[in-house]
Amino acid sequence: MKQLYTFAALATVAFSIPMTADAARNGYRTEPINATEFEVIPRGDQRAEGYWCAAADYARRTLGAGWKDQIYVVRGYGPSVTTGRKTAVQFSTKQPENVGAQPSSFVSFGFKPGYSMSVQGANARCNYRPFFND
Repeated sequence: MKQLYTFAALATVAFSIPMTADAARNGYRTEPINATEFEVIPRGDQRAEGYWCAAADYARRTLGAGWKDQIYVVRGYGPSVTTGRKTAVQFSTKQPENVGAQPSSFVSFGFKPGYSMSVQGANARCNYRPFFND
């Protein structure tokens, strides 16, 4: 019985510790920069759809954003400030200062600061399937 109480106590502590990193779908990782900005870091695949999907997942689950809230690109491809990895994209749930908001199209070939998409639209990118397999 004492072992059961010990296990229950350890499980409670383990699940109450907040995680700083979030393992998003499709092999992307998210790291907070501050209260509204975060980075999406790929682990392998670097399709634009995966970045948007991970950003939507983080905004919704961690930041509590609604489906109609916007996600903005703060900085395009560049080194990660939180992990030191070579490639990351920075997003925010607040429009970046000194950058006009620009809606992203369904097809995107990069990330320009100010591009935005609703959480719902970015989440729809999670279902992306290429027409041709590699």
